[in-house]
Amino acid sequence: MKKLVLLSVILLATCVVAMAQPRAVGGRLAWSVGASYQHGFGEKNMLQVDLDFPGYFWGVQATATYNWLFPIKSWTYDGSWNWYAGVGGGIGWGWWYSYAWAGVAGMIGVEYNFKFPLQLSLDFRPLIGPWFHKNGVGFNTWGIYAGGIGLGVRYKF
Repeated sequence: MKKLVLLSVILLATCVVAMAQPRAVGGRLAWSVGASYQHGFGEKNMLQVDLDFPGYFWGVQATATYNWLFPIKSWTYDGSWNWYAGVGGGIGWGWWYSYAWAGVAGMIGVEYNFKFPLQLSLDFRPLIGPWFHKNGVGFNTWGIYAGGIGLGVRYKF
């Protein structure tokens, strides 16, 4: 019985800690359109996961980046400003030319968090690496543009 109570307390504490982390969900519009999810790890770090449709639906791409947050001090706004930079990876598949790609994703951007649960961001997220096709392997130059400079709009909870 003691083990069951202890296990229940640990499970409840884990759920409370996980739910206390700030999260945001929304969309990102660049040379691609997609869904975006952020999960905060304290005030200094976050994980961002994006599912994009590069070139507006000629393929699908998934990226994940671990970002470091750097607050921008401001005394004239009600919300908060941050700039962030990070690195991660991504994969994708294009059905237009039937090829796949993978690579290293970088991210740098700035975000504004309103007092109400809305976040706006402007960032650059290239994906650099090889592409794979039935005719061979090459360098994915589209990955530099597909992430491009993007505008993100997210709901924070």
